[in-house]
Amino acid sequence: MSDAGVATSAASHRALGDARAAIDAALEEFCGRFLDRLERPVAEAVRYSLLGEGKRLRPVLVLAAFEAAGGSGDATHVAAAVEVVHAYSLVHDDLPCMDDDDMRRGRATVHKVFGVPAATAAGLAMVPLAVRCALFGAHTLRLDEGHAKRIVAELMRASGAGGMIGGQLLDLEGEGRALNLEELERIHRSKTGALISATVRIGGIAARADEERVRALGEFGDAIGLAFQIADDVLDVTATSDVLGKTAGRDAVLGKSTYPALLGVEGATRRAAALVEEGCAALRRHGLHTERLEGLARYVVARRN
Repeated sequence: MSDAGVATSAASHRALGDARAAIDAALEEFCGRFLDRLERPVAEAVRYSLLGEGKRLRPVLVLAAFEAAGGSGDATHVAAAVEVVHAYSLVHDDLPCMDDDDMRRGRATVHKVFGVPAATAAGLAMVPLAVRCALFGAHTLRLDEGHAKRIVAELMRASGAGGMIGGQLLDLEGEGRALNLEELERIHRSKTGALISATVRIGGIAARADEERVRALGEFGDAIGLAFQIADDVLDVTATSDVLGKTAGRDAVLGKSTYPALLGVEGATRRAAALVEEGCAALRRHGLHTERLEGLARYVVARRN
């Protein structure tokens, strides 16, 4: 990596760290406000998932997009609602009927601690929880009903059959098959990319940006969402479990097609870098480019876990 790339990565890592405390505080607040009606094992499983270690990349992208689109006020609670959806996806992704993993974010996965029934129920409970959190965040920003509904719609669209759930199904169906690049990208634009794209669109909507600017943010999100998955695939074959905080080499064990398998590690890395350039170009065309958004995009492919 060039000196400039190292500096950008370091600055983005600091930005993630600076925002993390605020995001974590919002998640803690959500747990205090909204988990009281859940049965104890399920509530504890939700809390365990939400408050564990994590990069908080997705909510930080919400905040960066909000800033780039000229938003005013504190969008932390809207941003944290996105992390609720992301955390739900990790709980279900790790279940024995899915990727059957024992470690996530450097500790035991939710179903290993609380059991499969509680983990399954916790993941389901986190979907409506995310809606409540998003509406709470919209109220905090004094957004009107129309903007609040658009934020919830983006979040649910990204997590539904056309997004993460549909992508997860395609991913499971693709295990043990040799997929081509088009098939692989279809999976990951849904499974991983849909929520990342929604995060930046949500930031724009929360800032009351017009549709053209929200669409441009979505183009940026589409590009870096796919770049994120490519980087994940590369890390799965080049990093250790200790560094990743999850089990390395799972893709090969599960018989999944990956970008390194199709393009080689160097080819996959070049593809991810090209996607970052495409995403940043979309921002520049619409006057949305900021150092923070570009830094986060470059961090997506330069990260080590």
